[in-house]
Amino acid sequence: MTGKATGERRTGLLNGFAAYGMWGLVPLFWPLLKPAGAMEILAHRMVWSLAFVALALVFVRRWAWAGELLRQPRRLALVTVAAAVITVNWGVYIWAVNSGHVVEASLGYFINPLVTIAMGVLLLKERLRPVQWVAVGVGFTAVLVLTIGYGQPPWISLTLAFSFATYGLVKKKVDLGGVESLAAETAIQFLPALGYLLWLSAHGDATFTGEGPGHAALLAATGVVTALPLVCFGAAAIRVPLSTLGLLQYLAPVFQFLLGVLYFHEAMPAERWAGFALVWLALALLTADAWRSARRARAAFGTALPAPVPLIADAAASTGAGAGTAPGPGVDA
Repeated sequence: MTGKATGERRTGLLNGFAAYGMWGLVPLFWPLLKPAGAMEILAHRMVWSLAFVALALVFVRRWAWAGELLRQPRRLALVTVAAAVITVNWGVYIWAVNSGHVVEASLGYFINPLVTIAMGVLLLKERLRPVQWVAVGVGFTAVLVLTIGYGQPPWISLTLAFSFATYGLVKKKVDLGGVESLAAETAIQFLPALGYLLWLSAHGDATFTGEGPGHAALLAATGVVTALPLVCFGAAAIRVPLSTLGLLQYLAPVFQFLLGVLYFHEAMPAERWAGFALVWLALALLTADAWRSARRARAAFGTALPAPVPLIADAAASTGAGAGTAPGPGVDA
């Protein structure tokens, strides 16, 4: 490997750690925006994200895609669906973090690969290998254990997992770059979000102007918090193998889980530990099966094929790159 290639790989790894580190630590940011409620935070995130990515696109002069998208009603409809689904994902994630459910939110991104596989079987008629079937079965058992532990289905986790898996499926069909995709989605979200903020202001319920300049600056920073990890992810995606990127994506829910337990001191009774242990077992089975499959492919074709490590999460984070899923929670994640 040449010095230039080594430097590129190191740059890619640093950007990958930065992206997933930011997505993993984002639960520390949302509570700073109180007393704003989840809906107000969500609306600001949509408005300021569009402002941030619009500036980025002006800087790099990439606008040709917008005209092409407007001339393709089917792709535009899919972008609208993606915008609607990620709105649900972002809103639930912000509410979960600010309501003391960080651990349950992290679970959503842990089980996302299992939901993605299940959707592939049900919607795309994909065939699974035996180990993948076992992993899905273990994941289903984990949800049952957690349902017993919570006294109800872990609806936050399931909503985050299904919305994010659906988002990844739609984005795979849209096939837009990360910044362009976020720009298109937030452009669709912009008017409803701005209308909601104006309505809040008219009724005297907005916190943007009533809690001081520091609070206003933090609400405006939601655009940076949304888009900056995406920029780092884009820099990583073109420089490191898919297998490495797949493993890095486990960082975000791991960080979120650790924050929930160690920083926010959320309860972890025995049945919840058991449910998480089953989820981690399912992910370990998927990862081992992916590496085994990749080794067989390399042996058969004699090429250095990347290992198809199952991809998870963050929100927040809207790229649609990778193996049919978007990276990052609530991109958040």
